[in-house]
Amino acid sequence: MVNEHQLVVVGTTLGLTPEGVDMGRKYGFSFSLKRALGISSARNKLARMTGIPTTRSGVERKIGRAVTTGGCCLPLVIALLFVALLIAMH
Repeated sequence: MVNEHQLVVVGTTLGLTPEGVDMGRKYGFSFSLKRALGISSARNKLARMTGIPTTRSGVERKIGRAVTTGGCCLPLVIALLFVALLIAMH
């Protein structure tokens, strides 16, 4: 027997709401002044050339990656911990 929760899960994976309404692509008129003026393209090109993200989430990802995966901050943190350990031993 299939319960209501299982039907909802199957419906959402098919792109349907629990009521059965299609949640797929919306068609219609979409206009962006930034895209029309080329601002979005310029920002993307600048970010690729410099390696500096222009979005908030991109900056947060870059900082997080530098801190956690051996980026430029990790050797500094290790050195500071080593100095703190030496000071604590005296």
